[in-house]
Amino acid sequence: MTVLRLARSELKRMTGGLLPKLTILALTMVPLLYGAVYLYANWNPYGHLNNLDAALVVEDTGAATSDGTRLEAGTKVADSLVEGNVFHWIPVAGSDEADRGVSSGQYAFALKIPKDFSANLASPGSFDSASQAMLNVTTNDANNYLLSTIVDKLTTAVHSTVATEVGEETANQLLTGFGTIHTQMLKAADGAGQLADGVATLRDGSATLHQGTTELSAGASELQAGQLKLRDGANQLTDGAGQLSSGLSVLKDKTASLPTDTQTLAAGAAQVAAGNAQLNAKVQDVASQLEAADQGLRTRVVESNNRLVASGVLTQEQANAILADFDAAATSSPMAAAKTRLQSDAAQIQQLADGSEAVSVGAAQLAAGTPALKDAVSQASGGADQLHTGAAALATGEQSVLDGAAKLSDGARRLDSGAAQLAEGAGTAADGSRTLADEIGKGAGQVPNPDDAQKDNLSRVMADPVAVSNVSQAKANSYGAGLAPFFLTLALWIGIFMLVQAMRPITQRALASNAPSWKIALGGWLPFLAVSVVQASLLTLVVNVALGLDPAHPVLMWLFMLAAAMAFSALIQGIVALLGSPGKLAVLILLVLQLVSSGGTFPWQTTPQPLHVVHEILPMGYVVTGMRHLIYGADLSMILPTVAGLVGYTLLGTVLSTLAVRRNKYWSLKTLKPEIAV
Repeated sequence: MTVLRLARSELKRMTGGLLPKLTILALTMVPLLYGAVYLYANWNPYGHLNNLDAALVVEDTGAATSDGTRLEAGTKVADSLVEGNVFHWIPVAGSDEADRGVSSGQYAFALKIPKDFSANLASPGSFDSASQAMLNVTTNDANNYLLSTIVDKLTTAVHSTVATEVGEETANQLLTGFGTIHTQMLKAADGAGQLADGVATLRDGSATLHQGTTELSAGASELQAGQLKLRDGANQLTDGAGQLSSGLSVLKDKTASLPTDTQTLAAGAAQVAAGNAQLNAKVQDVASQLEAADQGLRTRVVESNNRLVASGVLTQEQANAILADFDAAATSSPMAAAKTRLQSDAAQIQQLADGSEAVSVGAAQLAAGTPALKDAVSQASGGADQLHTGAAALATGEQSVLDGAAKLSDGARRLDSGAAQLAEGAGTAADGSRTLADEIGKGAGQVPNPDDAQKDNLSRVMADPVAVSNVSQAKANSYGAGLAPFFLTLALWIGIFMLVQAMRPITQRALASNAPSWKIALGGWLPFLAVSVVQASLLTLVVNVALGLDPAHPVLMWLFMLAAAMAFSALIQGIVALLGSPGKLAVLILLVLQLVSSGGTFPWQTTPQPLHVVHEILPMGYVVTGMRHLIYGADLSMILPTVAGLVGYTLLGTVLSTLAVRRNKYWSLKTLKPEIAV
């Protein structure tokens, strides 16, 4: 009896009637019902969250920002949520109403934006009143346990987004402040430069001041020496003023009779002037008479000559000669000399008369002025007394001035010393102010002065300094695709496990034959393999075509599913064949162990340590990992070792089945009537 004849015989037995055929058909559909339907139900639950009613409460009252604008973050978040349409958001007036709706199941959960939401978001602008903005969420696990996790992720994302946006605004204001600081520091650098220039000028001026104070000190010393001389002169002036006062007193006594004397002098001078005037008139009269006589005589000569010329006695030339001789004789005659002396005397008498007149006028004026002179002398005498008194006071004051000059000289020396220190300090200040200007200029260059584009970029970086770049080497396209490797593997195990409910692990007729044990074992396993291959093929086809799994390697995935079906069917058939009805419980226990250790949902490394050993021994974890690589397009280097491992599990199942055949070839009463029917 060959292996194929044994398998064909068993298959013919199982499909000998309508009910067995329907049973095989139903068993074939078990993995499909479990795997495909479950995946269908959970293919994209996140894509249908908008069917969930969620209460949205906006109590935010808004807030004013540091730049004077109005921040309405609560309304902005609410609008963003509604536009996102992740959930079916229903605006609710108040928190109490929303809580009642969540409690009654009317709403899946409630998201509440408190009244101080915007104010807290804007608070980082003030260092002394910064507060954290909160989003309040009300959930109820009675509505759905996983919903809390989904909502937590949503609110965390919303909170992070808002915080990042506000952080960008705060960072932008900070960077703007840096720009302002930069500008002000540049101004400060300019001012420091001007200060340095001014201090340099101060240094030069202080040097000039020191030079001037040195000269002042020398001048003050000279002033003190000059003031000493002035004091001595004031003392001499006092003595001279005393002598002047005494002399003027004597002069005042001597001029007491001066007005009377000058009046007498004026009268005498007037008489002399009158006599001189009379004498001058008489002399002038005599001179006039002599002149008239002289002119009359010459006239008679001329008339005589004219008659003689007319009578022919004389010629005209002779007449002219006679007249010339007469004029010459008249000029040199004693009469002419007397006349000349008389005219000269008359001139002197006239001068004397004029002088006496002037003397008379002067004497009259002197007479008129002597009373004033007397008064002036009297006043001068009084002034001399005052001068003497003032000179004495001046001498005393000059002593005080001398003392002040001594103090001035001492102060000038101190001032000169201070000016020297000022000049030295001004030089140091000039150097320091120039260094200050240079360092402020350097510091201004180190203070950021970003432009608008740089501020926008830096604001984003400062608000969200860590950016995650997700580079997925292999990525599931949906939630269902993420669960597919686990549930396809699980469905295949369950489907094959259900085969033992209708198919015998070992053919009883074959046990009665003389066929080798390994052939009987293979003949009993092949029907399981044939049905499991159909199960795996049908499950793969429906998931790929109907659900749109779209694996990266569809053919390899199908072949890998067949390899898994081979290993699972061999193990399940061998265990049940060896242990009988208790083997079904063992297969169920293996199912449970593989559910929790295969890493179908959470990574298997997160399970307790004892389950790590289970993961390393049992095949489902390897199948799940291999399915992920084939569906998501990851590295395929582990596929061949995994297939080799599945072949090993297949051989293990065949060995178990062979052992079962050997044991069951020997019948006993227990074999004929087992405690638990298979």
